[in-house]
Amino acid sequence: MNKDVRSCMKCGSCTASCPSGRVVAFRTRKLVEDRAIGEIDYDDLSLWYCTTCFNCMERCPRGIDITDEILKIREEAYRKGKVLEPHRAVLRYIYRSGHAVPINPEVREKRMALGLSELPPTTHTFEEALLEVRRIMEDEGIEYKE
Repeated sequence: MNKDVRSCMKCGSCTASCPSGRVVAFRTRKLVEDRAIGEIDYDDLSLWYCTTCFNCMERCPRGIDITDEILKIREEAYRKGKVLEPHRAVLRYIYRSGHAVPINPEVREKRMALGLSELPPTTHTFEEALLEVRRIMEDEGIEYKE
């Protein structure tokens, strides 16, 4: 199968199968078309509405890696400084703790009530793992600072 976005036959299967497109102004097919002609609008907020569910990829009759293309476009947008504040907040959480969603006091209490350790055996408890996450972010030039 041809996986290049330029092989899109504009059938609309990607947009029709997109759960985000049912509730927000996100049209997968338009993004694929824009990518194919090289005219991406990095200011278009809908770029960030994709939930990476892979429905579009699974249903594409041409086998285009649509979700991968969307992620590449997002990376390009990020490198151009076009990223939403909630996404920047996630980067800060990852840098601080190694997790996209920090463990708050309520979760700590629930873990302990269930007989679990206060923190899971992840970057929360393994300092060297957290340092590695930070090194990777820094090597990739990912901005995470306050």
